[in-house]
Formats: sequence, C-alpha cells, structure tokens
Amino acid sequence: MNTQLWSLWQGVPNASASSGPARLAPLPEPSSSSSFLAADPASAGIPAGASADPPSGTFAAAFQAASAQTGVPVALLQAIAWTESANHPLALSPTGAEGVMQLEPATAAAEGVTNPWNVSQNILGGARYLAQQLQAFHGNLTDAIAAYNAGPGAVARYGGVPPYAQTQAYVRQVTATYANDTANASSKGVAL
Repeated sequence: MNTQLWSLWQGVPNASASSGPARLAPLPEPSSSSSFLAADPASAGIPAGASADPPSGTFAAAFQAASAQTGVPVALLQAIAWTESANHPLALSPTGAEGVMQLEPATAAAEGVTNPWNVSQNILGGARYLAQQLQAFHGNLTDAIAAYNAGPGAVARYGGVPPYAQTQAYVRQVTATYANDTANASSKGVAL
C-alpha cells in the first residue's frame, strides 16, 4: 500500500465493527502486509501496471449508471462508497466485504454481482441493495443507511437506527457526506 493511500485512510473515521457491509478495521502500518487490499490485483480485474489507487472522479460513469438503473441519487451512492472504502476498488474488510461498496459475498450474489472487484458491478450491486433498503423503510433515508450498514433486521428490531456506536457513527458520516456533496453540487448548479 502506498503512503498516499495510507495518508488518505488516516483521515477516515474508523467505521470498523462487525455487521452490515461496512466493517473496515484499522489499517496496519504501511510497511506491513495488509488484509485491507486484495492480495492479487490481477485476479481482481486490475490491469497489470495499473495503480490500485483510484484517481478522483474515476468512477463517475459507474455511479451515474447505477443511479439511472436504481433511482438512488449519485451523491448518496458516492457518500456510501466514500464511507465504506474511500472509493478503493480493492478494499477488503476482515469480514470479507469487498470492493468500493463493501459488499458481503452473500449480498453481492443476491444483487447479481459476479465479480465484486469489478467497479461497475460492485457499485450497481450496492445501489440495488440500498434501493431495496429505501423501499423497505418507506424512503426513510436514515433507516436505509443504517440498514445498509447493520442490516435491515437490526433496523426493524430497534424501530430505527440500532444502538450500535459504529452504526450511529456510520449514519452520521454518510448523511453528512451526502448533505455536503448535495449542497456543493447545488451551489454549482449541478443536478444530482
């Protein structure tokens, strides 16, 4: 892992913990081996010689396509992706969640994702899952975000955001990122 990516992750609040698609553990020091990134970038569909560090805006077309197919706003998908993986296509959590949207293997399969390392598939799978949560929770954004993280059963059981510190922090982070991105886009006259 390069120092630039390590520095990026130092500024991201630890979403860690144990449930839902978002369980990134603290990263090891840059010089040590990491279970955060896929061991073999070639098997993850990254071309030989390509950087595993995504440049800003790289996934715009994938977010747009997923939004068009699911009706989930681009800015919301980007807020989820940033909170989940800092938009890193090779993100791999200790619990096995994979890719930009940190999909658990069972969730990925249920959403038709055959290659979780394919950015477009991963983003579309995450968008489909989030759209299901928005529908299940009658458009309640807070509950849908919590369900993406902790699972819909936990949100239903507690009648809203579960009393898990990690999920509460996750909801605050996604909501703040989404609100900030939406406000910035609106001030520039960009439709989301």
